[in-house]
Amino acid sequence: MTNVQIPLSPLHTIGTVKGPGENGNQYVFITSDNRYVKIGEFVYYEVAAERADLPKLQILGKISDRCLIDHLPDRIFADTEISPEAIAALVGFAHPNPEIYEVTVDVVGYFHPALGFMNPRRTPDPGAKVYLADDAGLQQILNRKPLGSVGSAHIGSLLLRETASVPVVIDVKELVSTHMAILAGTGSGKSYTAGVLVEELLSPYNRAAVLIFDPHGEYDTLAQMRGHASFATEDGYAPQVNILKPEDIRIRISSLDYYDILTLLPEMSDRQQAILNKAFTILKRHRKGDYRWGVQDLIAAVYEADRSQDEDGNERVGSSAPAIEWKLERFERSPYFHSFEHLPPRKLFEPGQVTVLQMNEISQEEQQVICAAVLRQANQARMNTLKENIGPDDESYLPYPVFILIEEAHRFAPAHEPSRCKMILRTILSEGRKFGLGVGLITQRPGKLDSDVLSQCMSQFIMRIVNPVDQDSLKYGVEAAGRDLLKELPALTKGQVIIAGACVNTPVLCKVRERKTKHGGETLNAPEMWQSYFQSHQIETRKMEQAPVVSRARPKTFRGASIE
Repeated sequence: MTNVQIPLSPLHTIGTVKGPGENGNQYVFITSDNRYVKIGEFVYYEVAAERADLPKLQILGKISDRCLIDHLPDRIFADTEISPEAIAALVGFAHPNPEIYEVTVDVVGYFHPALGFMNPRRTPDPGAKVYLADDAGLQQILNRKPLGSVGSAHIGSLLLRETASVPVVIDVKELVSTHMAILAGTGSGKSYTAGVLVEELLSPYNRAAVLIFDPHGEYDTLAQMRGHASFATEDGYAPQVNILKPEDIRIRISSLDYYDILTLLPEMSDRQQAILNKAFTILKRHRKGDYRWGVQDLIAAVYEADRSQDEDGNERVGSSAPAIEWKLERFERSPYFHSFEHLPPRKLFEPGQVTVLQMNEISQEEQQVICAAVLRQANQARMNTLKENIGPDDESYLPYPVFILIEEAHRFAPAHEPSRCKMILRTILSEGRKFGLGVGLITQRPGKLDSDVLSQCMSQFIMRIVNPVDQDSLKYGVEAAGRDLLKELPALTKGQVIIAGACVNTPVLCKVRERKTKHGGETLNAPEMWQSYFQSHQIETRKMEQAPVVSRARPKTFRGASIE
């Protein structure tokens, strides 16, 4: 095979190879320049190609460790009043960089435009020069897509390069088709990063169909994309933002299954569960075509299921049916579940539109069922559309791929607890690629997220995580991120992210770009709000609100005539 590669310009030499590292994919070089030997920085060495008429191969690597191996004697540093450089000059040592560093590099390989990174398994010779990779070459090598091209998403810039000189651009096709996860501790900027991603998905060069499950009501500021100059194009495109408040959410009751209903009902005895399950079987038997049932239909089926005959042949109804009826009628009063009204896939998904389901006023059990119902409906819609089981006149007709973003994913797919969403999420994550149904999970507790669900997300955005349990979960659930970068997790600051997996050619440290819309998940400034409570106009307002209402005295009358 011919060696084809994107060349890197020799910016400058930063060190000399000492020899191999601890394993066959590492080497060690020596340098006295501390400015460029940062963990995660990209360097390369050159080796001869297999054929003499081809240019040398430039083998890219990533710095994973460094160690100070030689420097001025410790005694020189003990006296804080004396400059170490001055003492070194007195004894005749005037080298500008007296420190010597041993730097470990993990080999990534040379980049083939068609095949990606190729590792030739050829270690550098001792004495070979190590070069710092240049900005222009890195931009081509790290990013699967050029900046601003169809199917690209500009997330930010390479963290270790100044002035945002190397933009980090991910591949939207790989991101959506192989699923993604944003994993971050509280306050690390995960919702902000998700907002940047949604802006890119709704950009003129993507125009995606996106749905967001928003348990905290943080994404309503995406409405600022409407009419925003950054999203306008000559062909008249403008992103549509559909914010559905809790009072706008409707799930058709007949789209729920037995376990959905069971989740929403108060505690049920074993006999009551058996009767309810039998009632669902009766409903299915009565169902013909597109039959849609309501709570009263289910109650009728419950009474039918709990009916029996006594010794004399007389029919009687057991004691479970009235109890289940009371619980079902209580469920019927929920504003989010309706016999006829619902949110069809056509309303939730459309290219160039993001729909936000705000569920901040909805109980966690109802959130679970709503999410499970919508995911099942979207999955079924895509399957039936591709199999041509439904046509354009059907409300579930979805002739285009869709992407679903789920905030607080550990609530919907917990690791060691039952959940209505977990099974459908596993199904979509394992099979959704075939039907054009992509999922993005966002969580601040990856250790509490189901490991099977996390392992199916082939692209990862990993931000600052301090909790050791959550850090350990990444080692097994996130294969694409190297251990060298995972060691950096506690040191990352707000807005810094490790991007790894299918959407980039190799894991990178990235500084997230500034959002074009306002962030809706800012932490409240409690001290500032406490101080404002005592401002003079606030005090006056409270006095006016708390002042007693003076009622007007009624005139004195006698037989209807005033005597005043």
